Amino acid sequence: MSDGGREHIQPSDNLPGAPEPRRRPQSVLFACSMNTVRSPMAEAMARHLFGRDIYIASAGVRSGEPDGFAVAAMDEIGIDMSRHRPHTFEDLEDSGFDMIVTLSPEAHHRALEFTRTMAVEVIYWPTLDPTAVQGTREVMLDSYRGVRDGLQKKIKDLLGWRPMGEL
Repeated sequence: MSDGGREHIQPSDNLPGAPEPRRRPQSVLFACSMNTVRSPMAEAMARHLFGRDIYIASAGVRSGEPDGFAVAAMDEIGIDMSRHRPHTFEDLEDSGFDMIVTLSPEAHHRALEFTRTMAVEVIYWPTLDPTAVQGTREVMLDSYRGVRDGLQKKIKDLLGWRPMGEL
């Protein structure tokens, strides 16, 4: 046991016949192609849900420019992503992650390269790139909302999030 003697397991893992409990990682990296939409949304969401319980970061294969639609979609649910500045795997201050969640094929290949000599769990979540959607502002924003909502559900499931006060 680590983390001050607290062991983190998902609630469903205590059921008879359930698979071995998954320990909640202490550090997670979310990665996508340019670290402008998907991975920073996931990073901001996970930080919002787990605070300092888990070290969360994000990176891209290449660095891009901040995305206003991503900031707007996150702002709708009360998460401020406006100060995020895109960066790459090479910009990471620490490479000692317990888990890397990749959100694009390019990022998945880069993460496997990055971790080839490390014992790190790499998970691939194929995630639509909402920047590819064309149309009105509302149509485009809806695609970002879809990515945001999908990531939120997956993050909660993966990391065993539960609302405060729920046993």
